[in-house]
Formats: sequence, structure tokens, C-alpha cells
Amino acid sequence: MKAQDIRRFREALLTWYHKEKRDLPWRKANDPYHIWISEVMLQQTKVDTVIPYYEKFIEAYPTLPDMAAADEEHVLKNWEGLGYYSRARNLHAGVKEVVERYNGSLPTTREEISSIRGIGPYTAGAILSIAYQVPEHAVDGNVMRVLSRVLFIEEDIAKPKTKKIFEEAVMELIDRHDPSGFNQGLMELGATICTPTKPSCLLCPINDVCEAFSRGLQETLPIKTKKTKALSQQWNVLVVENEHGELLMEKRQSKGLLANMWQFPMMDPNELDVSMFAEKMTLKHVFSHLIWELNVFYVKANDLHMKADGVWKSADEIEKLPKAVPMIKIWDAYKKENVG
Repeated sequence: MKAQDIRRFREALLTWYHKEKRDLPWRKANDPYHIWISEVMLQQTKVDTVIPYYEKFIEAYPTLPDMAAADEEHVLKNWEGLGYYSRARNLHAGVKEVVERYNGSLPTTREEISSIRGIGPYTAGAILSIAYQVPEHAVDGNVMRVLSRVLFIEEDIAKPKTKKIFEEAVMELIDRHDPSGFNQGLMELGATICTPTKPSCLLCPINDVCEAFSRGLQETLPIKTKKTKALSQQWNVLVVENEHGELLMEKRQSKGLLANMWQFPMMDPNELDVSMFAEKMTLKHVFSHLIWELNVFYVKANDLHMKADGVWKSADEIEKLPKAVPMIKIWDAYKKENVG
């Protein structure tokens, strides 16, 4: 892109962003900690979904030391329902690290901030540019989509090495006086106008410097190869109740999918004959790489003629445990019928 086009690009993008940007809670202050939380929550999750979780999280942990002092189960409970729980665990570990190594203040260089657990290249750039006005790249899917069209970049964005191309492009284009507005402007443009399908090109503030628009090829970019088909797993979920009205709960392992979350016992369909139990519901839950197909059975402890691992918990105790979305749905269904 020529120098004069870069200037037009910056000016048009910044003017549009500062006039049209959405009123989002994390934009009301430049607190690096709050920005960090919002950026982690926004990964793989829609803005409208994030807003109530963000507000709840800030209320629970208004400052970085507040979150560092919380135990992990409490953090996971406040994250409950948002999904991708490794984000919460890494965020919590990173916050503790900032307290221990940096006296509770996030560093202001990419090298230092990138050494903190849970802060990758995108999150580092977002915090540095938005909170500290440091001209650093923050390349996410929205940014790659916008720039692939503006600059007509035809490399496959599903390949990790391709991101380097976009990071270098941002560093060439970024406005040194307002890197916060520039990076957020690219993200906002991708979220609201330069959308994956049917982009609103006639409303775009930078359509006069967009190479794909000038060629009429905006909907052919970005190029992205499809992921492999998600693996499907079937599980029997047992809601086991004892004579005291307590339910059997088990805690998942400390590593891997849904680490340290609580659930009703899950069994391979071949492990147990469930024909004598009452089937209450079936549900499907889709992870990024995996699909759970769950058959849920209500069981009296005396009728379960096998040892099931777990801990007996009362309704009040279960309510406080961090649970993933499918277990929340099962618990809500049980409460509707059995808990006054």
C-alpha cells in the first residue's frame, strides 16, 4: 500500500471508530487488568455473551490482587457457563504471577508481558496498545479478515505461519499516535461491517483503499481451510440420589478438557446396563473439537449395583460447584422436579 493510501486508511478507520464504536463496558476505562479479562473472555465467544460475565467478574474481583487471592474453584464458578475453562485457569495463574513477579502491575513491553501464563501474542498486543498506547500488533480473526480483503492477502489463515504476515502488516499500517483506536477499529470493523459473509462494503469507511472490494472479490477472502470433523462421543450420565437426598458428584482431573470442573458421573454406554433406570433427558454439547451425546438417567443409590466414584453433595453444595454447561442443564432439570 502506498504511503498516501496508508494515511487515508488510518484517518478513515480512526474517524469511523471513534464515532461509531459500540458502547462496551471494558471501553469505559483503560485499566490493563480489566482489558486483560475482557480480551480473554472474548476469545471464541460473542460480545453479547461476554458482557454479563465480564460485569459479574469485575464485581467479584475488582482488582488484580482480589482475583489473585481467590481460590481456583471460586474463579471457575464465576466463569461457569462461559466455556473454554482453560482460559479461566490460565488467567487466574497469570494474575497470581503478576502479583508475585511484578507487584500487581502488568508489564509494558511485549517481551515481559508475553512471559506471563495465558498471555499470547494477540492478548499481549491488545493490552499494550489499548491500555498503554504502545504501537503493537493485536491480530485476531477479525483483523485477519479485514486485512486479507484490504491488502488482498490470499494465504490460508488457518495455517499458524500465516499470522506472521498479518502481524507485519499491522506494524506497517498502525497509527503510532493512536494504536488503541487503530487496533480496536480493525476489530470493530471486522465484527460489525467486514463480516465473514455478506460484508457491508458500501458502509465501510475504508472501501476506497480495499483491494478486494475494487476487484469485487471481497467474499472470496479470507482463504481458510476447513477443520477436521469433530469427534463424537456417547456417554451415560447418572444422577444418583441417596436416602438423604444428596447426589453423587465427581470432580474432573486437573488437566485436560473441563479440568477441575464438577459433574454427575459419566460412564461409557458399555460399562453399565441402564435399562432399569429412568431416562430423563438426552442432550448434545458441541466443543470446538468434540461432540458429547449424553443420555441422562435418574438413579436411586440402592438400585446402583456397582461402585461409582464420587462425593455425595447436598443441593446447596451442588449449586456452588463450578459446572460446565451440559451439567448445568442436567442440574436445572433435576432441580425443577426435585428441589423446592
